[in-house]
Amino acid sequence: MATKLLLTFAICRLIVTVGLTLEPTELLHLGVDGQLSVHPSDLESASRDFGLLTRAEPLAVLHPSSALDVARLVRAAYGSDHGFTVSARGHGHSINGQAQTPNGVVVQMSGNGVGPRPRVRAGDMYVDVWGGELWIDVLKSTLEYGLAPKSWTDYLYLSVGGTLSNAGISGQAFNHGPQISNVHELDVVTGKGELMTCSEEQNSELFHAVLGGLGQFGIITRARISLEPAPQRVRWIRVLYSNFSAFTRDQEYLISLYGSQKFDYVEGFVIVDEGLINNWRSSFFSPRNPVKISSLGSNNGGVLYCLEVTKNYHESTAASVDQEVEALLKELNFIPNSVFTTDLPYVDFLDRVHKSELKLRSKGLWEVPHPWLNLFVPKSQIDDFNRGVFKGILGNKKTSGPILIYPMNKNKWDQRSSVVTPDEQVFYLVAFLRSALDNGEESQSLEYLSNQNRQILRFCDDDGIKVKQYLPHYTTQEEWRDHLGRKWDRFHRMKKKFDPRHILASGQQIFTPTFLGSSSRASR
Repeated sequence: MATKLLLTFAICRLIVTVGLTLEPTELLHLGVDGQLSVHPSDLESASRDFGLLTRAEPLAVLHPSSALDVARLVRAAYGSDHGFTVSARGHGHSINGQAQTPNGVVVQMSGNGVGPRPRVRAGDMYVDVWGGELWIDVLKSTLEYGLAPKSWTDYLYLSVGGTLSNAGISGQAFNHGPQISNVHELDVVTGKGELMTCSEEQNSELFHAVLGGLGQFGIITRARISLEPAPQRVRWIRVLYSNFSAFTRDQEYLISLYGSQKFDYVEGFVIVDEGLINNWRSSFFSPRNPVKISSLGSNNGGVLYCLEVTKNYHESTAASVDQEVEALLKELNFIPNSVFTTDLPYVDFLDRVHKSELKLRSKGLWEVPHPWLNLFVPKSQIDDFNRGVFKGILGNKKTSGPILIYPMNKNKWDQRSSVVTPDEQVFYLVAFLRSALDNGEESQSLEYLSNQNRQILRFCDDDGIKVKQYLPHYTTQEEWRDHLGRKWDRFHRMKKKFDPRHILASGQQIFTPTFLGSSSRASR
């Protein structure tokens, strides 16, 4: 009874606010088994995200118990006279309010008791997972069968639906492609409230549109993820470079290798200031033996580059790992005596960022603004980017977070998806994952870092470096058209087909909900 009273109160608020044409009893009779909440703590949680750069309080928050709950809510929004928006939220790791909405309901897809548990089909090498399931829990479920997904993100406390709506990338992407290249099938609630199963063979137009579609065409309620046998251990190696051309040449060589004689993970990061090579992603180097840039003989404007690679193995094949790693390292041109190695369980490697999160939380440094900037940079222009950004804009300046850089093979990305990448066969992810700290240092303030991001983008524009944003953030449709390029026409057509009232994911600021008219931006 208490749940129904709370649900009725929430629906009444929607009626008063947006003119919902259904009676409260009608919505109750739709059979929503989850909880539609207007509790202040739920509204406050849904109004914020990891970026802490923007805030928008929704009218209510739905904690669904099934995909049918999601479909019923969206169907109500679609059938409303005046309308309200619906935004899916996973673990809330967006940066610029992409999962927020001030004009409707946030569907809290992640959380205890939300959605069904993962179902592993070991014989068919796949797992069916709820769209709000966190990747860490997917991993735990599949490891019970000695299996694991092929492609990851660096941080595992992200929702399946959230990463598949963007791409989902980490150091395995050069080999297996992004996470969206490892999906067999989806269940999706469209902007009309239709619950549709889609795959390569069934409703393929929706399938490809949703993957990397920024939540614009539907809410992912189930994903069928491809699996492989899980390794037991990981040999984790870092080597250092002072020469950027040697660094990128070696990275590109490593991602060109095929078969078993290759590393399983290839990433890298940039060290732009004098000091410890440690960073918040991993306490890889011992603080008792700090490594200084100056001690490595860098004559490179205070900039070093770190190549990070791994070799997966089973305990039964441990004897051959040293030889395999040595053979691969022999082909590289890193700084002599700069090899740092550790060995750890596979799960510990995949979950490495979470350990750093716990340390930062203990120091009060996790829940701070994160003005992150992620760029895809064409291979042909990465040297220019290094000159203008790493050595120029960032050179010899303190940084408050890692700067990742690693290449990917375009042929591992399905071009039918909605994701936009540079028009070259090899391109780099460059990720500025910095935190804004209120510690009195101007170079670590939110204003300074935000201005620096704008400076980086302006340099790329002025220098003709054809970058594409990953996890993109724009505020005008003109910018979105430019970002999507040749994919814009199809993107716009899919929006009309699957979300004609522009109900879904309005926080992306691509399309204005039809019930809001054109007062805030040009008509969509």
